[in-house]
Amino acid sequence: MTMTAEQARWFADTFDKLVTGVGRAVIGKNDVVRLVLTAMLSPGHVLLEDAPGTGKTSLARAIAATVKGTSSRVQFTPDLLPSDVTGVTIYDQASSSFEFHRGPVFANVVLADEINRASPKTQSALLEVMEEARVTVDGTTHEVERPFLVIATQNPIEQAGTYRLPEAQLDRFLLKTSLGYPDHASAVQILSGSAIRDRAEAITPMISLQAVQDMSDLAATVHVDAAVLEYVSRLMEETRLAPEVRVGVSIRGALALMRAVKVWAAMNGRHFVVPDDVKDLVRPVWLHRFVLDPEAEFNGATAESVMSRILSEVAPPQARQQSA
Repeated sequence: MTMTAEQARWFADTFDKLVTGVGRAVIGKNDVVRLVLTAMLSPGHVLLEDAPGTGKTSLARAIAATVKGTSSRVQFTPDLLPSDVTGVTIYDQASSSFEFHRGPVFANVVLADEINRASPKTQSALLEVMEEARVTVDGTTHEVERPFLVIATQNPIEQAGTYRLPEAQLDRFLLKTSLGYPDHASAVQILSGSAIRDRAEAITPMISLQAVQDMSDLAATVHVDAAVLEYVSRLMEETRLAPEVRVGVSIRGALALMRAVKVWAAMNGRHFVVPDDVKDLVRPVWLHRFVLDPEAEFNGATAESVMSRILSEVAPPQARQQSA
């Protein structure tokens, strides 16, 4: 079953309501909010690389409040254990049985703050839950809540004593983006409401968790023409052939892009994907998956410059048809 034009209009209207709701707490960052909501509906997870104090916690809490869901925050530190994230089984003397105490990962929106400060073992515990959507402790499997969105953060200005995420783990994140500092007008608006300690508390739910799941299922039915699939495949292949790149985009990265562009198309009120949807999302979905050649990187090559060149060289379907 393919999404209809009427369903696409409903999806776009509902998506706009979610953006407006989250925007009450995260002021002036609607573009980033759209990306994060796209990740949630794809479904997938987000890596935010930002300086402290840019509103990452507010973003996570606001999204959870808008969809009437739960949120949690885990401050990653070198001494954080995997069980501190996933939960632990404890013996209850009263009942003479073991009980599982859920960790903070059992929430609809989980903020993993400064994920690169925890040990690789703890990072892997979270990344496993992100991929499998379940936790297995002492042989018993526990499903996490749906929808399930992890927003992991990294501080780009403090790398001493941190554990850099390996490229294979970065590939687990659907997209990478940044909130950044607010512009002048947004900063003035934020300062005028400085008495409000937590803007997310004032947000009223826009839709239910079930409606979010319905939107995610509906987005999966957006039509993708064979020409668009060919376009994405050619872009993926070019990232592997680029001389500046040591490891290009994997098929998992291409699948992630396809899931995201379907949501992006529906967010724009369309029941079909166009090449511009691919161009809009290819950078946040793919750039963090590049492994550049060290010599090329030393000479000034960046993932952004490589992707820009590839996009200019690989003609989208419409351009190929016109030139034929």
